[in-house]
Amino acid sequence: MQNEHLLVEISDTVAVITLNRPKVLNALNAALLKELDATLQELSADNSVRAVIVTGAGEKAFAAGADIEELAAVSQSQGQVQAERGQRIFSRMETLGKPVVAAINGYALGGGCELAMAATIRIASEAARLGQPEVKLGLIPGYGGTQRLPRLVGKGAAFKMMLTGEIVPATEALRIGLVDEVVPAAELMTRAQALAKAIAGMAPIAVRECIAAVHAGYDLPLDEGLAQEAARFGLCCGTEDKAEGTRAFLEKRAPKWRNK
Repeated sequence: MQNEHLLVEISDTVAVITLNRPKVLNALNAALLKELDATLQELSADNSVRAVIVTGAGEKAFAAGADIEELAAVSQSQGQVQAERGQRIFSRMETLGKPVVAAINGYALGGGCELAMAATIRIASEAARLGQPEVKLGLIPGYGGTQRLPRLVGKGAAFKMMLTGEIVPATEALRIGLVDEVVPAAELMTRAQALAKAIAGMAPIAVRECIAAVHAGYDLPLDEGLAQEAARFGLCCGTEDKAEGTRAFLEKRAPKWRNK
């Protein structure tokens, strides 16, 4: 993958995407987002990759929002197109078909916070700071923040963050449910790798269908969500991996997944 603004490394079954604009705190300009979109498409199609980690280069930022110089010149019509493009890319990551772990190593603001929220699991370093400060620029979150943030932390906490532009430390982000785990900065990537590898060692189809079932049923009435679950449970029962997993359990050995 030839990229100017991203670093992509694949080791065993885990891919690491590093946003690589540290001089501008990994701000999300149009070129970076285009590269991210293409990279996600490639990783989605790569059956050898079973988990993805997203992080930022340097120690200061995961991604400190949009590129303000670009944003200053955006008109009303251009703004809607830009928001729709960002939403589409982040939704692609959210529904990648394999888990994405956001390793939040510093500031995750605006679009950076929205990117983290589109991940499956969020791990933050103790130095991380998260926020949606768009109101300070006369804007609202445009890459999914007004929708994902309330779903993660509830309306009240989401309104407080968005309407004040408050930037919260990692401990507060953990308390309200914006991140799932906080670790010392020196341990962030080690923990993210361990988690990604643990998930990558599970049955790939089961992992994919578990994520899909949650997304499909999250906003449905319970009975409709349960129907989604039952259908996907049935799908898994017809796979070679289910046969292998149950056989390996009974034979007291490690399973050998075939993703079939």
